[in-house]
Amino acid sequence: MFTRSAGFIVALLVSGAAVAAESPQRGQPITAAEAAAWDLTIAPDGVGLPKGRGTVKRGEQVFAEKCVSCHGEKGEGKPADKLVGGQGTLGGDQAPVKTVGSYWPYATTLFDYIRRAMPLTEPQSLSAEEVYSVSAYVLYLNGIITDKAVLDAKSLPRVKMPNRDNFHIVYPAKIQ
Repeated sequence: MFTRSAGFIVALLVSGAAVAAESPQRGQPITAAEAAAWDLTIAPDGVGLPKGRGTVKRGEQVFAEKCVSCHGEKGEGKPADKLVGGQGTLGGDQAPVKTVGSYWPYATTLFDYIRRAMPLTEPQSLSAEEVYSVSAYVLYLNGIITDKAVLDAKSLPRVKMPNRDNFHIVYPAKIQ
């Protein structure tokens, strides 16, 4: 004798099997162009950066339109993470404040993250120019670049982040 919940589960399984039997489609192979659209990886040395350029001034405009509601007027955070400040807090006695300006090792990582995940409500909706510009604005707010800086695929990898030298690549021991 079935309980009500067991009967419901059996009904779901039977109906699911019926749907599966009616539609065995498993998708279709993607094209090279479709795969390329998802290949968003940006290396620390800039390999993978798209064409385009951005300025601090344009970044301030894009930030005001698409970022300020989560990251605050000048990147101070609330409700989302702080983007600015924290320099000098990683090695001291106080609690570390991990921001783009205090913790991140590469400016290309900032570009990569913004491009993939922002804005939170519409990830991957920003153009390359908007991403370069927002990256420039956030780097400017952290005192890393000047307000006249222009970022592109050549200049962005050359930006020296304050904490870069505190990251060390550790390779695993070779298996014999």
